[in-house]
Amino acid sequence: MPKIVDPQQRRRAVADAVHAVVAHYGLQAATLRNVADEAGLAIGSVRHYFTDHDELMIFAVQELGRRVGERVWTHAERLLTGTSDSREERRHRTEELLAELLPLDDVRRDEVVLRHAFAVAAQTRPTLLTHAEAIQQTMYDLVHRTLRGAQAAGGLPADLDVELESIRLHAVLDGLGLQAVLFPQRFPPDLLSKVVRRHLDSLTAAA
Repeated sequence: MPKIVDPQQRRRAVADAVHAVVAHYGLQAATLRNVADEAGLAIGSVRHYFTDHDELMIFAVQELGRRVGERVWTHAERLLTGTSDSREERRHRTEELLAELLPLDDVRRDEVVLRHAFAVAAQTRPTLLTHAEAIQQTMYDLVHRTLRGAQAAGGLPADLDVELESIRLHAVLDGLGLQAVLFPQRFPPDLLSKVVRRHLDSLTAAA
C-alpha cells in the first residue's frame, strides 16, 4: 500500500527546512533546491505542496509565528491565571515568560534570527510584510498583557503608563535579541537575563 502523507504535516516539515536554511545560511540561501535538500525531498515534492517560492516563504513565516506564539502564550496563561501566586512567584514566572523571547539556547537563538531575517526581507517583499508584522504584534501583545496583569495584581505602580512601558520593554527584548545573535560573546545568556531583571526592577520602583 502507498504511504499516506498528511499534507499539513509535510508542509510543516518543509517549513522546518526553510527555518534551518535561513537560520544558518541566510534568507538568500532559501531556494527551492536548498530547501528540498534540507527536507530530504525531491524539488518536485516541494512544488506539490507550494505553488511557488512566495507561498513557501509566507507559510514559513506563519509557521514561525504559530510555534513561537503557542509556546509563549502557554507561559503567559500560566502567569496570568496564577492569581494565588505570591509576588515572588509572579516575578519569577514573568522572567521565565520574557526569557522565551530571548536567544538563551539554540532553539530561541534560531527563532530570533528568523524573526529579524523575515522582518528585513519584508521591507522589499510586500507579500511577507503582513505576516512579519503579525509576529512583532504577538510579541508586543504578550509584553502588554504581562505588564497589565502585573499592574492589576499590585506588582507595578497603579499610575505606570503601561502602553508606553510595553513599547519600551518590547524594544529592550528585541534589541537584546538582535545584539546577542550578532555578538554572542559580548551578550551571553546570563547578561541578557540580568538586563531584563534590572529593567523589571526599574518598573517596580517607578513612581
